[in-house]
Amino acid sequence: MAKQLPHEKRKTEAVLSDFADYAAKQERGIRYGATVSLSESTAAATPAPAPASAAHDELDDLAEWADFNDGETAPKMPLKDMFLGPEDASLPLLERFVRRRVEEGNGETVFHLGFENNVDSMGLTIDDWNIAYPRLERAAKNVDAACRLLYTRNVGGPEEATSGGAKSEKDKDCSGKILIRKIPATADENIETRIVVVGNVDAGKSSMLGVLVKGDLDDGRGSARVNLFRHKHEIESGRTSSVGMEILGFDATGEIVASDTPGRKLSWEDVGKRSAKVISFSDLAGHERYLRTTVFGMLSGSPDYCLLMVAANNGLIGMSKEHLGIAVALNVPVIVVITKIDICPPQILQETLSQLTKILKSPGARKIPVFIKDHEECVNTATQMVSPRICPIFQVSNVTGEGLSLVRTFLNVLPPHGYYNADAPFEFTVNDTFSVPFVGTVVAGIIQSGVIHAGDQVLVGPDSIGQFATTTVRSIERKRIPVHAASAGQSASFALKKMRRKDVRKGMVVMPKIEGQPPPKVYREFVAEVLVLSHATTIKTKYQAMLHVGSISQTCSIIAVDRPFIRTGDKARVAFRFVQRPEFVRAGERILIREGRTKGLGIIKEVGYNPQDPIWEAQAEEG
Repeated sequence: MAKQLPHEKRKTEAVLSDFADYAAKQERGIRYGATVSLSESTAAATPAPAPASAAHDELDDLAEWADFNDGETAPKMPLKDMFLGPEDASLPLLERFVRRRVEEGNGETVFHLGFENNVDSMGLTIDDWNIAYPRLERAAKNVDAACRLLYTRNVGGPEEATSGGAKSEKDKDCSGKILIRKIPATADENIETRIVVVGNVDAGKSSMLGVLVKGDLDDGRGSARVNLFRHKHEIESGRTSSVGMEILGFDATGEIVASDTPGRKLSWEDVGKRSAKVISFSDLAGHERYLRTTVFGMLSGSPDYCLLMVAANNGLIGMSKEHLGIAVALNVPVIVVITKIDICPPQILQETLSQLTKILKSPGARKIPVFIKDHEECVNTATQMVSPRICPIFQVSNVTGEGLSLVRTFLNVLPPHGYYNADAPFEFTVNDTFSVPFVGTVVAGIIQSGVIHAGDQVLVGPDSIGQFATTTVRSIERKRIPVHAASAGQSASFALKKMRRKDVRKGMVVMPKIEGQPPPKVYREFVAEVLVLSHATTIKTKYQAMLHVGSISQTCSIIAVDRPFIRTGDKARVAFRFVQRPEFVRAGERILIREGRTKGLGIIKEVGYNPQDPIWEAQAEEG
């Protein structure tokens, strides 16, 4: 393939980040029916908060006194009065305040005790702190939540922040950040965060996950990664070729859920039952040969965050840049972990850090690198990860354990991320299929919207001719734990009645069966707005490439373009046709076009294509 000229490369880089922001804005506007400003589109949003549970009658007058409004978390009554005022009057108000904050945070929130909502200092003394923090703990306990003190200032104790230098008079007030997390009543209520782990081959991805999950350090020869491999050839070669799955659990107080016996790894069922928050890792392949599998994992997994592994002695090379480009294109926040710092000479490590900073700040990525060196910086950066622009960088060793505690703290505080609507009609995308003895066909994937219950009648499809089959959900599991129902944003697996495994495939959808309504429409053609990232020559009609839409991977051909041809860096309106079979796609979905390496990205503008209304002539008339 011909190498890109310098001016072509600069042109592509300059538009990649802008187009990713534009696609995020369009996706939210088209799919979620909201016109969102560009600044908002770059910030992560959580689903609309559930309404607070009905308060007791005796609290109504108190609520009026504190002036709570339905859409606001900030009462006009100063927070300091809630923490230090008479407990009989202020504790019920504090409980209501905590409940709302936790609900808006989808099950957890980080509260900065010592500051009002307008960021004015409360001016707490150590005696005030000793009253305020226990009262917050009592309020949290009364609303079925738990507190974890992350760090303090001027309070003393093991959580005291060590950063900072000379303190001014203003900095002598007591303050601290506290993680408040809801205690789940059942295993299906825990918080779930999905993270894809990517990076070049031999960057230490599987070893890092093995150390995080099991708790034991690596021996320097890959002992920690063996449990993550799914195939015999992966163990022999030491290279991941499939999408490996692993989970890390945190309880309501922020402690890691691990076995009491050293060296023993807990089962998924034990982790799920004992956790209030579960981090689901997708360990993806780093070798170029398995790029298709890696791209599938990044699109189908609906990741909240992307963990990019970089070997300190190699730097950002090979497929690492490709993976970073895909994460930027999908607008997924990136967390960088530099591994193997124990075997890397200091001057080589410095070169790696300089190269990484340069690439992250480039016009294509436009990230703000933040080097995490202490506990306080770790907590503050994690709470700011609602913006995809922030890019924390950790330096760790899986052999000595250096830096691992910061990574664990960061993952514990990391806020939930994503757009899911539990009130919309049910929709589930199939990412994997299994045939389980004595159970039957099982499909695994992510619930995009709505709620599903065991026993519901559903449609599964489309098949090769675009038809949907009717079946019943026999049972539901989340993290290998049987549950009665699952809702939007959760990953789950369903056992389907009277379905053969060969009749289901990755890329299918599961939709509700509603009497009297026609089955969902499927399409062979669609129109998308596309940005060409790299191509040696020109692209025009009849060009074919592998196209990824969520969990769908299928060859597509171009049937129409809004100009004679398009080149690297061009943005164009293009009509595509699936080569093999029709698929269930909808406007607002992101697409990736690949032939070898990534060629382009885009967003679906409309489904179906009418040759009687060609996009080239229509655009010419508009111009």
